[in-house]
Amino acid sequence: MLILLAFIIVFHITSAALLFISTIDNAWWVGDNFSTDVWRMCATNTSTCMAITDEFNEYQSIQAVQAAMILSTIFCCVAFLVFILQLFRLKQGERFVLTSIIQLLSCLCVMIAASIYTDRHEELHQSRGYRVEVSKGQYGYSFVLAWIAFAFTLISGVMYLVLRKRK
Repeated sequence: MLILLAFIIVFHITSAALLFISTIDNAWWVGDNFSTDVWRMCATNTSTCMAITDEFNEYQSIQAVQAAMILSTIFCCVAFLVFILQLFRLKQGERFVLTSIIQLLSCLCVMIAASIYTDRHEELHQSRGYRVEVSKGQYGYSFVLAWIAFAFTLISGVMYLVLRKRK
């Protein structure tokens, strides 16, 4: 049981780390001379970055992605704290339902964020607010990490749902 518990804790911490990296790092959309995420666009040849503000046409979509990723990260961290509390407070044989619900909310938020970005990526990168041509890019590793984090949070949410506190 101790090995299972250690695995679940490591899996949850890995999910949180993936969410933090995908939310913060500047690699949702990359090209030869630029990288962009939901916060800023950086030109690699001049090493200059500019924040994505309301001057961009699809700023509302970017804000939705930002909010959903932040909520997902917060839910994942709260779920871990609730799990630790429930670990010591639940009676033997009870399930970690509250932890599971919070983790599944995290899963839902990251899915919403990545889905919005996937759906709106053409419009997001046609904006005239960029200083460099960003339409000829491709998805970066932060975007891929967001989808991997979706799978990890989904799996851990289901694990918490079926997990019972045993001796």
